[in-house]
Amino acid sequence: MLDEESALELLKAADFGFLAMQAEEGGGYGVPLNYVYDESEEVVFLHCAPEGRKLRCIEQEPRVTFTIIGKDCHVVPNKFTEAYKSLVLTCRAEMVENEEERRRAMRLFVDKLSPNDRIVGYKYVEKSLHRTAIICLHVDHFTGKTKHVTAQTPIISKRD
Repeated sequence: MLDEESALELLKAADFGFLAMQAEEGGGYGVPLNYVYDESEEVVFLHCAPEGRKLRCIEQEPRVTFTIIGKDCHVVPNKFTEAYKSLVLTCRAEMVENEEERRRAMRLFVDKLSPNDRIVGYKYVEKSLHRTAIICLHVDHFTGKTKHVTAQTPIISKRD
């Protein structure tokens, strides 16, 4: 299991996650998205186009899950396994309507994804604010798993 401190580290460090929702027709619908974690509010922000299937799904059923996989996942062939860290957040999704809150969320994306280009990024935020929807995920519960594996050199024996 992933403890709370490790889960928070993973939440801050990963670049993207998978948003899973109930589709309009009753099935499941999942989509990969980049995200930003807002430590001050303890919420996750997503951004997307102001129209589309994901928004219709959220409007119909705001209970969603968001799954994050750590960057350091890798297969360990000689152990027949994989090293990984993963986190599943059970959330309530809410559209952010307030313009200042949307601007703040978009600036958090710039800070996370383009920290060396903040000045240009903040200008881009102003230009694209009108065409960007922001989804806030209020985390109700999380579960996490981790598996650390050290690779060993296989022993090769020769028979005469």
